[in-house]
Amino acid sequence: MAVDPQAYRPERTLTALGDPFYDEVAAARSPQATLRFRNDRAAAQVGLDTLDDAEWVAHFGRFTPLPGTLERPLALRYHGHQFRVYNPDIGDGRGFTFAQLRDDRGRLLDLGTKGSGQTPWSRFGDGRLTLKGGVREVLATEMLEALNVPTSRSFSLIETGEALERNDEPSPTRGSVLVRLSHSHIRIGTFQRLAYHRDEDALRRLTGYVLRELYGEDSDDPVRLLELVVARTATLAARYMAAGFVHGVLNSDNINVTGESFDYGPWRFAPVWDPGFVAAYFDHAGLYAFGRQPEAILWDVMQLASSLAQIAESEPLIAALDGFAGLYQPAIAEAVLWRLGRVPRAPEENRALVQAVERALRATLTPVDQFFFDAFAQPLPQTYGNAWDEVRQHLAAFSPRRARDHAYWQGEPCSMLIDRVEAIWSPIADADDWGPFGATIANIRAMGDALR
Repeated sequence: MAVDPQAYRPERTLTALGDPFYDEVAAARSPQATLRFRNDRAAAQVGLDTLDDAEWVAHFGRFTPLPGTLERPLALRYHGHQFRVYNPDIGDGRGFTFAQLRDDRGRLLDLGTKGSGQTPWSRFGDGRLTLKGGVREVLATEMLEALNVPTSRSFSLIETGEALERNDEPSPTRGSVLVRLSHSHIRIGTFQRLAYHRDEDALRRLTGYVLRELYGEDSDDPVRLLELVVARTATLAARYMAAGFVHGVLNSDNINVTGESFDYGPWRFAPVWDPGFVAAYFDHAGLYAFGRQPEAILWDVMQLASSLAQIAESEPLIAALDGFAGLYQPAIAEAVLWRLGRVPRAPEENRALVQAVERALRATLTPVDQFFFDAFAQPLPQTYGNAWDEVRQHLAAFSPRRARDHAYWQGEPCSMLIDRVEAIWSPIADADDWGPFGATIANIRAMGDALR
């Protein structure tokens, strides 16, 4: 096997948690395995970019074990609040953790799947992923990575040759299996399950594991864990907002304890700065609307605190939760300034600029992506009218953090609104034409290079 022996660092730390945390499973056998996307940028960071395509398909389409890591795939057990209704009957229902690796920074990462077949937690589902769903997840993760949002990375997408029946898209539709590279798949819901069963020993064991293996801290203090999760999730919420991104399903089983976004279903990017914009057609109450995402994420973190209350005093947990707003405010300012290409100044100046930007975006209904493209590291064009005078006044005090010297700035802003997603999918569905998809990935990465 052609792994890079200098960069490939397999791990299997999950097995130390023991059987109560997972079920050993097997991948479904698919009639075909056609490689549609491989992320060699991500693969290089874990020593797997030297695999040839046949080896790649063997590992990420047929799930031949990688050397030195998990011998069998593990479907993780968890519970969760789904639209704030507690569900004790969930877990990895169409995916599993396939391998663990260290990246070139020493971080512990998981290779996890979506669409790899049924598990004990599939309930009545077929355990599969549509090809369109896989394409959408690749587009979401590539966009979010380019926009500086902590996210899992789509590692591989392989078409399986299956015809799947779905209620929410024309059927039969093509099947796929996705592999994502993520900084763990341990969720808030993983802790909720242990609290539900009042398994204090397992709660302590999981707390220590997360602190040591995922945060690099020699501690088993549940309060310290909550403080870290609060800080990471406040940053995540802020960067969602600056990116104009709506996850769509911010249930507690979809919030990773490392504060890394993952598992993209009905996601959308907001065309304009509309706090009420929703991604999921079934989110009738707007619970996870664009402007409510910080609230939704904090609510989920509160469920982690409630779980940890079985092994910690309540007062310091409440104090940790109370820190969310104080961390979110500077994080949203930093995230917006990053996207504007400006060097931060004093906190009050940063906050005043961000508030002015939000007011102007809401009042004028200017497209979000167009504004950030036009404003990056330069004065606002004259085509922006008097409603933007306050923004111009604030921007004048901020220095550019880099020049507009990348070729990306000579074109149009890269955007991933729903019409664009459909325009990428249509040639795949109609003529198996992957050209627009590949060109879009290249354009997204050019945007990321220009913004960094």
